[in-house]
Amino acid sequence: MTTATPELLQALIRNACVNDGTPDSGGESRNVDAIAAVVDGPGIDVERYEPVPGRSSLVARIEGTDPDAPSLLLMGHTDVVPANADGWRHDPFGGELIDGEVWGRGAIDMLNHTSSMAVAVRDLADSGFRPRGSLIYLAVADEEGGGTYGAEWLLEHQRESVAADYVITETGGMALPVPGATETLLPVMVGEKGFGWVTLVVTGTPGHGSMPLRTDNALVKAAEVVQRLAAIQSRPRIEGEWRDFIEACRLPDEVATLFLDADALTAYCASDDADLGLARLIHAATTTTIAPTMVSGGVKSNVIADRVEVQLDIRTLPGVTTDDVVAIIAAAVGEELMASVEVRFGLLHEASVSPAATPLWDTLASVSSALLPGARPVPFLLVGITDARFFRDAGSMAYGYGLFSDRISFRDFAAMFHGNDERIDVESLDLSTRLWSNVARDFLG
Repeated sequence: MTTATPELLQALIRNACVNDGTPDSGGESRNVDAIAAVVDGPGIDVERYEPVPGRSSLVARIEGTDPDAPSLLLMGHTDVVPANADGWRHDPFGGELIDGEVWGRGAIDMLNHTSSMAVAVRDLADSGFRPRGSLIYLAVADEEGGGTYGAEWLLEHQRESVAADYVITETGGMALPVPGATETLLPVMVGEKGFGWVTLVVTGTPGHGSMPLRTDNALVKAAEVVQRLAAIQSRPRIEGEWRDFIEACRLPDEVATLFLDADALTAYCASDDADLGLARLIHAATTTTIAPTMVSGGVKSNVIADRVEVQLDIRTLPGVTTDDVVAIIAAAVGEELMASVEVRFGLLHEASVSPAATPLWDTLASVSSALLPGARPVPFLLVGITDARFFRDAGSMAYGYGLFSDRISFRDFAAMFHGNDERIDVESLDLSTRLWSNVARDFLG
């Protein structure tokens, strides 16, 4: 294994390219400098794009010999979310190598991919690799802020530089602890849920805080709205992506029957016997979810609030529209209370899905089984969002994938996304680096 992958990852973590969602945050140019120092050289064409100062993305390309052959884009983002050091055992931006693990914000999400992809592409070029179809590496800015200065901008303004038939990005590849499974099942994120950031404006009538009896208090109504939304019990949707996943798992009949029955699946997720991390994932993968996340309102402690805003994080299943979301909210809140509520959509992007029956899928399956004997990829619907959605909208087949050792459990792996004590083991970095190299050789060779 090259030692460059953990070293590059450490450098990217230490650069602390924190994206808080504002245009002036991120500073991804620092990480682009570090990546360029690795990938730039003979056999690779490198370009940088900077839509606003400090928000650079890097595109590295090994040109294919056959213009009709399919092209492959390996994409990793260079920004990370903020971290509160008080909750960490080690400096979140120290990039320390401790007991075979690299610690720091972005180690899982997703600087591990970004660094291992860069090293793999450089190693391929150094070996004289000449692909039939072009191999493109994209270190992209602003994924954590929605892609405005990254993938979205590039596809709007520099499409020819990043367009590809197939795309691999985060996440996937961490073995799922599916009850009854007799094989190691590696999820390939063939699609992802839609998302919406919605504001509910709850109105009331102002008054003096010393006389609250029978007042029209927007804060009290907002509290009831939040309670009703939190109490939604959506019936799981079995058909479509969930059924494809369960059937691909090849589970014993009694287990498959449980997971393909909406009532039994609901009971399983509510059971104390179920793994909580898996239960949350199943619930998210089979329902449209609405999570109240922020509340603001009122003008003074002695004034009855006449306006309160409730922020919602909404994740939609494929096919769910804006009208459907409004109907779900209205049904939960109720007609009487809804008369005081206005629904404002700040952003809504519908779900996107790529087919699993592709040549790239076959490559992932064969390469994965060679690197992890007994492991097999299965299709899954990512419950979060990635930049893959922009490429699917542009016509690419896009998957989220990776390979990881068994050193970190699925529960710990899932908890580290935007969480405390984020880290990745060196064995996983080795697997990832070999994965990208072998996939490129098999798919493009």
